[in-house]
Amino acid sequence: MGMRVLLVEDDAVLVDGVLRVLQAQGMQVEHARDGLQADARLRDDAFAFAVVVLDIGLPGIDGFEVVRRLRARGAATPVLLLTARDAVEDRVHGLETGADDYLVKPFATPELVARIRALARRHAAPATRLALGHLILDGDTRRAHIGARPLDLSVREWAVLEYLLRNAGRVVSKQQIIDAILPWGDDLSLNAVEVYVSRLRLKLIGAGVAIRTIRGFGYMLEAQAA
Repeated sequence: MGMRVLLVEDDAVLVDGVLRVLQAQGMQVEHARDGLQADARLRDDAFAFAVVVLDIGLPGIDGFEVVRRLRARGAATPVLLLTARDAVEDRVHGLETGADDYLVKPFATPELVARIRALARRHAAPATRLALGHLILDGDTRRAHIGARPLDLSVREWAVLEYLLRNAGRVVSKQQIIDAILPWGDDLSLNAVEVYVSRLRLKLIGAGVAIRTIRGFGYMLEAQAA
C-alpha cells in the first residue's frame, strides 16, 4: 500500500495535475478543497497521513492556521507548504508556524515528489510510546502530550526530543543529535541544534523533565524531582 498524502489546494487545474503525478507514483491521495475541510480531516486522524501538501492561500482559513491548529493538537505530521508568494517573510512564517518544507509555485513535479518522499522518510520512526515525567511521545499516533495537554512540536523538534528521550539520563553531543536525525544532517548546524533545544525547553515547562546542558559535552534529558 502506497503512502497516504493529504493534498489541500483550491486550484482545480493544479489539483488534477498533482493527483495524476502522485497517484502514478503509487501514493494514495486524499483531497481537501479549503482550510476548514483540511482542519476537520486532520483533527480526525492526522497520523493517518505520511505527508500533508498544503497551499497557503486557501478559502476559509489559510494554510498558516491549518498548520498552527495541527501542531497545537500535538500532531507531528510533516507539512509541505505550496505557495505562489515571493515574500521571504511568508516562507519564514510558515516554517516558524510548524511547517517542515515549502515549494514556491510554479514547481517541477519531480521535485514535489522528491520532497514528499524525503519528508516521509524523516518522519518514519518505530511505533512506540516513550514517557518521562509527565511527557509522553506516542509513536503510533505521532502525538506528544504533557499529561493530558497536547504538546505543539514541529517534525524537527519531535526528532530532537525523541532522541533525547530515548537516551534519557545519558549525555549526548550536538553532533550525535545531528547524526541521529539524518537525512537532515547536511543542512542542520550545531547552532540549529541549540535553537531546537532552546525551543524545547520552553515547551517542556511543566512536563517534569529538563534538558540539562553539560558544558563541553552536550545535553542530557532527565526527570525533575517533584
